[in-house]
Amino acid sequence: MAYSMIAIFSSCILLSILVPAWKVFNWVWLTPKKHEKRLKEQGFRGNPYNLLYGDFKEISTLFKEAHSKPINLSDDFVPRVIPHFYEAVKKYGNNTYLWLGPKAAVVIMDPEHIKEVVQRIHIFQKPHATPLTKLLAQGLVSYDGDKWAKHRRIINPAFHVEKLKHMLPSFYTSASEMLSKWEETVSINGSSELDVWPDLQTLTCDAISRTAFGSNYKEGTKIFELQREQSEHFLKAVQSVYIPGWRFLPTKRNRRMKQIAKDVEHSIRDIINPRLKAMKTGEACDDDLLGILLESNSKEIDNHGNKDFGMTIREVIEECKLFYFAGQETTSVLLVWTMVLLSRYPDWQARAREEVLQLFGTNKPDFDGLNHLKLVTMILNEVLRLYPPLPVLTRRAAEETQLGNITLPAEVLVSLPAMLLHYDAEIWGDDVKKFKPERFADGVSNATKGKVAFFPFSWGPRICIGQNFAMLEAKLALAMILQRFSFELSPFYSHAPRAVITLQPQYGAHLILHKL
Repeated sequence: MAYSMIAIFSSCILLSILVPAWKVFNWVWLTPKKHEKRLKEQGFRGNPYNLLYGDFKEISTLFKEAHSKPINLSDDFVPRVIPHFYEAVKKYGNNTYLWLGPKAAVVIMDPEHIKEVVQRIHIFQKPHATPLTKLLAQGLVSYDGDKWAKHRRIINPAFHVEKLKHMLPSFYTSASEMLSKWEETVSINGSSELDVWPDLQTLTCDAISRTAFGSNYKEGTKIFELQREQSEHFLKAVQSVYIPGWRFLPTKRNRRMKQIAKDVEHSIRDIINPRLKAMKTGEACDDDLLGILLESNSKEIDNHGNKDFGMTIREVIEECKLFYFAGQETTSVLLVWTMVLLSRYPDWQARAREEVLQLFGTNKPDFDGLNHLKLVTMILNEVLRLYPPLPVLTRRAAEETQLGNITLPAEVLVSLPAMLLHYDAEIWGDDVKKFKPERFADGVSNATKGKVAFFPFSWGPRICIGQNFAMLEAKLALAMILQRFSFELSPFYSHAPRAVITLQPQYGAHLILHKL
């Protein structure tokens, strides 16, 4: 009897060791090797799989070299922004894959296949969020299935056209403050050299703070500053191999990221709680993004008579954290690269200014007029083509699936390199690397020949919900800048685009402003 009990106990201990060990072995070796074999059988090529690290060591080296110094304005900067994808396609052709740790990331370059990926959202889902990703933000951008549909439905009212019209005064106030600062800088000599990048970040941060949190915008600004720091920590973390359990180690970065997440959540709760109390007493609070979101959430719950149909407060907090990326990052990088390119191409700057002055003169731009800025819209689209805010989109095959003549194993990653598609000469022509806004004179569909080859805000059902928000803010800010200043590149400008989640200027954007 005693012997049997010992045997059972020993077996239990052995199983408790073997089962986790088998799972780890399967994760770091068996599954990657199985995926590697299946991809090779279908004509895909890539580096041999290295245990646990995959291509991370090579990727890390490529990024370190790419970011070590600026480049010439005439240089191809795609290798600087996405060197790992650039080198893989250069070495192995379009049918290639990379190893992001033990995960195979299949590169998809065929526009028809890309169209299928972005449309079949039930199969091609967002990659599983790591614990570090969760510290940065979750929300709509990371959800799939019914949860994604629910959140999209609740958030949609915040971005309706009529709501955007009411946000225009907030955009105007934020832009006016930045321009007043610039006018003070150039007031003595009529011109001045300055780095416009920090000011454009402040502009869009202030604008999203006002539109998201209304009278609490100063507190919102503090939140977004914390989120900016969080994104820097996140970037450094994702450039290394993800090891389960690593987040529990009390490293300096882990401690700081957890503290930022706590501080952000506490600050947003302090803004939300008074709104919820006001709603209970019948007060309206739908004059900003947060208010609209809370009202829409309340209506969703009331319509179904069940709180499960709405968002929890924690989910509302996550959506507020996402406002930072949707409303700040995208617009600031669009504006900075637009100013850089218009500095390089003064003829287009002059044409854009002429259009703005014909519509508005020196008066405050209005909503209807902004929608009639054809040349400015063409310019912004060309900037988005050359400098897409998100150079690569990533999806995950939730199950084994057919994509054209390709069979993708379950759980492989699918990488859609927007930047490579935006520079495809077969789609855009031999002048693909040139700044030519006239490509978009007859709209995006005509410019792309009807192909899914231009997706700066993603595409399909999951297209960025804040696209119109970002474009409206960018048009207003650019129109106001053109009304008051001309600008050119400073001798101190260093050309160094790099992806810090979004595509940013590594050494800023030093321009010379001239007061008109």
